[in-house]
Amino acid sequence: MSAPPPAQLTHVGLYVEDMDKMADFYQRLMGMVVTDQGAFLGKRLTFLSRDADEHHQLVLVTGRKVPDGVLLLSQVSFRLEDEDLEGLRWFRRTAIELGATGMEGRNHGNSWSIYFEDPEGNRLELYAPTRWYVSQPWRVALDLDQTDEQIRAETLKLIEESATWKPVEEWKKDLAARLETGA
Repeated sequence: MSAPPPAQLTHVGLYVEDMDKMADFYQRLMGMVVTDQGAFLGKRLTFLSRDADEHHQLVLVTGRKVPDGVLLLSQVSFRLEDEDLEGLRWFRRTAIELGATGMEGRNHGNSWSIYFEDPEGNRLELYAPTRWYVSQPWRVALDLDQTDEQIRAETLKLIEESATWKPVEEWKKDLAARLETGA
């Protein structure tokens, strides 16, 4: 097997019971700001970051289903290089070869992602950021069997039709200013 493409750990998702309390906790403890929030598939999501290069470093999701005292991890996410669709394809192929299950490709507009479970059922995400900021939550299926050009063109068409979006560099500049003022 060849060496894997570069990937770095970037964010964690946590299931929570009290969204407002948890969002306040991470904002106050870690200096994070809410970058997006909304509802999807009956769950409330809040995205938080303290880095203008990362849309979110923490995502909180309602729906915690374990008793008090039991820890629950939603997912572990790894960032690839910008628009590295070939890297995503490599990880999809290799993860399946190593026994991963539940492989799903998702286009979030601001990233192209694969989600799957490791052999013991822990959820992983690998993603490649795009050149666009897209207000989250937003997603459609991602077909990695398409060419890079087809995926880019389809993503732009879809976000122009159905999302709140802007160039990611503009969004990063805005977020950097918010982080500087603590707003």
